[in-house]
Amino acid sequence: MSHSYDLIADDVEAYLNTHEHRGAKHFVICGSDGDGKSTLISRLLFENPLEAIEADSKKYGTQGGEVDFAQVAGLTAEGEQGVTVDVVAYRFFSTEKRKFIVAVTPGHEQYTRNMVTGASTADAAILMVDARHGILTQTRRHSFLMSLMGMRHVVVAINKMDLVDYSKARFDQVVEEYRAFAKQLGLENITFIPMSALKGDNVIEHSAKMPWYHGTTLLGYLEIVELDADHLQRSPFRMPVQGVNRPNLDFPGFTGMVASGVVRPGDKIRVQPTGNTSVVSRIYTLDGDLEEAVAGQSITLVLEDEIDISRGGVISGVDQPAHTADQFETTLVWMHEAPLLPGRPYLMKLGTQTVSATVTDIKYQVNVNSLEHLAAKKLPLNGIGVCNLSLNRAVAFDAYKDNRDTGGFILIDRMTNNTVGAGMLHFALRRSQNIHMQHVDIDKQARALAKAQKPAVLWFTGLSGAGKSTIANLVEKKLFTHGQHTYLLDGDNVRHGLNRDLGFTDADRVENVRRVAETAKLMVDAGLIVMSAFISPFRSERQLARELLEEGEFIEIFVDAPLDVVEARDPKGLYKKARRGELKNFTGIDSAYEAPEAPDVHLKTSEMDAEEAADAVIDALRERGMIS
Repeated sequence: MSHSYDLIADDVEAYLNTHEHRGAKHFVICGSDGDGKSTLISRLLFENPLEAIEADSKKYGTQGGEVDFAQVAGLTAEGEQGVTVDVVAYRFFSTEKRKFIVAVTPGHEQYTRNMVTGASTADAAILMVDARHGILTQTRRHSFLMSLMGMRHVVVAINKMDLVDYSKARFDQVVEEYRAFAKQLGLENITFIPMSALKGDNVIEHSAKMPWYHGTTLLGYLEIVELDADHLQRSPFRMPVQGVNRPNLDFPGFTGMVASGVVRPGDKIRVQPTGNTSVVSRIYTLDGDLEEAVAGQSITLVLEDEIDISRGGVISGVDQPAHTADQFETTLVWMHEAPLLPGRPYLMKLGTQTVSATVTDIKYQVNVNSLEHLAAKKLPLNGIGVCNLSLNRAVAFDAYKDNRDTGGFILIDRMTNNTVGAGMLHFALRRSQNIHMQHVDIDKQARALAKAQKPAVLWFTGLSGAGKSTIANLVEKKLFTHGQHTYLLDGDNVRHGLNRDLGFTDADRVENVRRVAETAKLMVDAGLIVMSAFISPFRSERQLARELLEEGEFIEIFVDAPLDVVEARDPKGLYKKARRGELKNFTGIDSAYEAPEAPDVHLKTSEMDAEEAADAVIDALRERGMIS
C-alpha cells in the first residue's frame, strides 16, 4: 500500500486528483472511547507498522510494552492518552484497488454533532465495539445516528478479540446482541468482523488465530463495497445550479455538480421550482464537451431554449423531477450551545439554495440511548428532534433517504452566520401543497392611498419599565390628531387574547413576537401605521419582524433606560418579584435582553420625559416623509 496521514482536510482534493484511476471511498470510524478507533486507523495508515515504528517506540508511547498506535496517528488529546480529540479528524490512504478518505469521530455524547459531520459524506461506517464490553450506550447512539444519516453499509468491527482469547462464542454473543438492536433501527446491510487492531488480526490480512472466521478482512471489505457514487448514478438525474455561465447569446450555460444520475445531450430536462423545461444541447467542461456526465462531475449544461434559471434551481430529468414545497417534516440535529427555539428565524442552505426558515413545531425529541420519543419545546446542543420546518418560499428537494445532496440541509444563524443545525428532509407537509395565496383586487397600495399615508410598523423595544407603552400611546395620540390611521399593539394587552396561551420562557417569547410580527404585517397591508410595544428581547426576532415588511416599513425604536433606572421605577412591582425569585425568566434579571445595535430611533428615557420622547418619534417620521 501507499500511505499518507496528513490531517489537513484541504489536501484531500489534491490527493484525490492524483489517483483518478481508482474509485474514492469515504468512510467514518466511530464508537466509544477506548474501543480502538485510533489504533485501527494507525493500522490502516501503515503497511508494516511494527517495522516502521518500533524502533522509535519511546517517541509514540506504549500500551503494555507495545507501540501505542493511537499516538502515532495523532488522534489522542494532549495530556489525555487514549481519548480521541473532540473534532472530526480526517486521514487518507490508498491501495492498488482504491483510495480512501477516513473520518475519525470522538465517542462522547457531547460530540454528537461531530459524528454527524463525519458521517454526512461517508459511503460506509465502521462501528468499533470492544469485545469485552459488548454493546454500550455510545454504540447504540452511534448506530442510531448511522440509521438517521441513511448509512447504506455498516461494518461492526468487534475489536480486542485478543483480550477474550479469540473466542468465537463471545463474538457470536456480541453479534446477536447487536442484531437485536439494529433491527429496531432498520439497519440491515451489516457486516461483522472479529479483529484486533493492536495485533493486526483480520485488519489487513486474515488471522490464523481465528480459524473459525471465514469472512473478509476489514480492508478487503472496504476495497470491494459499493461506492455511493455508483448507487447515485442509478438514481434520477439532479444538478443543483451553482451559477449562470453566459459568455454570449448562443451559450445559455448553467454550471453545477451532478448530484445524482446521468445526463446526455438530447435529454429533456425540467427546472425546479419553476417547472420550466428544455433540452440539453451540450455538456461543456474546460477539457472539452462530454457525451455524458455522471454523479460527482462538475459541468456546464447548455440548453436549447431561453428559460429562466438562477443559482439555487435544480435541473432534473423531465420524467422524474425533484419535488417542490415550502413546509416539511424533518429530523434535525442541533449543533449550537444556544438551544433551538421554535419560531426563531434561521437561514437554510439546501444544496445551492439559501432561504429563510423557521422551525414551527418540535414534534418530539429522540432519546438516542433508548430511542424513546420525548416531548420538547426546544432542542439543546446535540439534541435530535423531529420537527416541522417552514420556508419563506418553495424549494426543490428530494427526501434525504433518496438523495443526500437534495435532501440534506444546514441551518445558519442569521446574526452570526454560524452553522447551528443539520437536518434531513422526510417529506413535504400536505398543507404546503394545498394552501395557496388568494389574489385580491384591493392591495396595500390602494388601501394606503385611500388613507393618504404610508403604512409602517413603529417597533418599540426595551426593558420593562423603560416607557415603551407610555411613549407608544402618546405617539398614537399625536398621529391620530394629525388624521393618521393607526393601531397600537401593546404587549400586556395582546397577552390577554392572541397570546394568552404563552408564558415567559425564551421559547414563548420567541413565539409571542412572531405572532405579533405577523399581525403587524397584516395591519400594514391594511394601510395602517402600527405601534408595537413589546420587550422583544432578542435581535433575531426583531430582525424577523423587519424582514416580513418592505424596505422602509419597519422602524425600530429603542426605548433605552438602564437597569437601575427601570428597577427604581418598577411601576408594576415586577422587578421586586423577580429579585425575590417569585417571577422566573424576567428580562434583565434572569433572562437576557439583546439591545439593538443600530436602532432607527434611539430614545434615552433617563434623559427625557415621555412627551419629549414621543415628539422625537414624530420628528423622525417627518424626516422619513411618512407624515407631513
